[in-house]
Amino acid sequence: MKKMTYPSVLSIAGFDGSGGAGIQADLKTISALGCYATTVLTALPVQNTTGVKSIFSIPVTVVEEQLKSIFDDILPSAIKIGMVHTPQLVETIAKSLTENPKIPVVFDPVMVATSGHKLIEDPTIKSIVTHLFPLASVITPNMDEASLLAKMEVKSLEDMHTAGRKIMQLGCKSVLLKGGHLQTDILTSLYFKEDGSVIEYEYKRYETNNMHGSGCTLSSAISSYIAQGESLENAVKMGQDYVHQAIFHAKDVVIGKGNGPLNHFFNPQKLIKYEME
Repeated sequence: MKKMTYPSVLSIAGFDGSGGAGIQADLKTISALGCYATTVLTALPVQNTTGVKSIFSIPVTVVEEQLKSIFDDILPSAIKIGMVHTPQLVETIAKSLTENPKIPVVFDPVMVATSGHKLIEDPTIKSIVTHLFPLASVITPNMDEASLLAKMEVKSLEDMHTAGRKIMQLGCKSVLLKGGHLQTDILTSLYFKEDGSVIEYEYKRYETNNMHGSGCTLSSAISSYIAQGESLENAVKMGQDYVHQAIFHAKDVVIGKGNGPLNHFFNPQKLIKYEME
């Protein structure tokens, strides 16, 4: 009898009790795209659709034990990393990644809240650049995060091109710079490839308050498509298409008093099964 398995995606990220972002958004996205989700919790933010109230740390030893538990049992086909808010946590995660170097990594460098509030301190940013950027297949900063990383204002498409090139020089293999904060009817994101070329993607802006967790959703969608066997470039495009549709299908819904979530299950896929090697 043939033995079957599922494409597995590991989310290493923070918590969102309101269900729109963090590990909760990742679980929904990975499941909606037909993959099997595993998780490692890095932080416990107290948040809802109106914003982040406070952040409680998960002990580094607990994160280390979670990582070992997953890698020893359900080896992921791809990894998504979200909120990592201390240098010690960065180094712990980096150690696990270097022990499993063949697994593609999508890193969403969560640094700035929707409100504009900075979520991590400079020593952590420095540690992320040193230890995690070289290990990630792609990083997915938004314009605010790109501004921190490139040490410049990022307000326009021209700024995005300049910032993306600067971020690539920090040791990244590739960068997807998201243009969701552009004040234009057409939103442009830029994918800076390892060979130095840049791909532009354009999407229609929808009038909606429901954007909470869009970055988490994108990075876990890209990871899911990689786990299914898509190339990185295809996964980057397909992940953005999925998020755009998830925003569209949630644009007229009211959940909570602030920035509501996306509709992750607008077209859920059956859990994919394939024969084990």
